[in-house]
Amino acid sequence: MSEDAFEQLRTDRELGPVVEEHGALELEPAEDPFERLVRSIVSQQVSTSAATAIRERLYDAVDVEPAAVLAADEATLRDAGLSGQKVGYVRNVAEAFEAHGYTREHFARMDDEEVVAELTDIKGIGVWTAKMQLMFSLARPDVFPVEDLGIRNGMSALYGDDLTRGEMVETAERWRPYRSYASLYLWRTVD
Repeated sequence: MSEDAFEQLRTDRELGPVVEEHGALELEPAEDPFERLVRSIVSQQVSTSAATAIRERLYDAVDVEPAAVLAADEATLRDAGLSGQKVGYVRNVAEAFEAHGYTREHFARMDDEEVVAELTDIKGIGVWTAKMQLMFSLARPDVFPVEDLGIRNGMSALYGDDLTRGEMVETAERWRPYRSYASLYLWRTVD
């Protein structure tokens, strides 16, 4: 985390105490954008503990790389804990990575909106998943995933329950250009 990001967020009236409590947090780019995207798919609409258990079984069952996922038997992927729908999503992502040769460098040449547009063209990848990729695969510093329940819960903890998603996005503008880091702190408020 840059000193500028830390200082800006530390001086925020509501978020500042959380920043002080947890110190500087980092966003590290993932080594493998495919693996990170699969991790996000596994995490969609399940608890953190369920996602961890499924991920561990999946990683034990197959190499998490496009060719191996495409070659894996559907029963193997389902036995790891993926729903039929998520099997399709993971395979769609594997096909897209194979077809387009996606790498971190490929996405690094794009701005955030272009990455979201490219990823959400893949069936099973929505805005939340694309934003998780921006933050945790590409380490983009200014992403605000208001679609995430933990972010909304963190905002509610700091600002009260009556904020709409639009108001949350508007409130987060003051953290620009470090909204990804602010998001890390919002998650800490509810962990």
